[in-house]
Amino acid sequence: MIYRIAFIAAALVPVPAPAQTSAPTPAPVRAAPAQVEVAVLARPVQRGEILSADDFVYEKRSPNMGRGAIDADAAKGLEAVRPLSPGSIVRVSDVITPRLVRRGEPVLIAYKVGALTITTQGRALASAGAGEPVRVTTSTQRTLDGFVAGNGLVRILY
Repeated sequence: MIYRIAFIAAALVPVPAPAQTSAPTPAPVRAAPAQVEVAVLARPVQRGEILSADDFVYEKRSPNMGRGAIDADAAKGLEAVRPLSPGSIVRVSDVITPRLVRRGEPVLIAYKVGALTITTQGRALASAGAGEPVRVTTSTQRTLDGFVAGNGLVRILY
């Protein structure tokens, strides 16, 4: 209770304002935002299509529009997640690494230990890109976890 009274009393005591030694400085004047060059799509791109540097042209846009945009060189070789219209800015959320294994498609499952390699056919239960984990089923309906090693190839590690 004593602390509460002391706190309230301290809050009621006036605190002198710091003395100003010079004239107040005026607020800085903000210049109009400059236009920045941003890579935009030159043609419509469908979902699942691989982007190339030829798909882009550079246009001047406001800095707010260019925020989060990726460069044409960075988008080269990536796959579109959704349909993209011409003139749109491509962002990181619009592209992914190319899917080498697609859900429901047949894959070659490989298990390698030393010089011994065992392969069998299976089906992918999810889509995945190079080096990403993916779950597959064998012809005997056994589910295995592996990593994408190539186009349609899943390597099992135990």
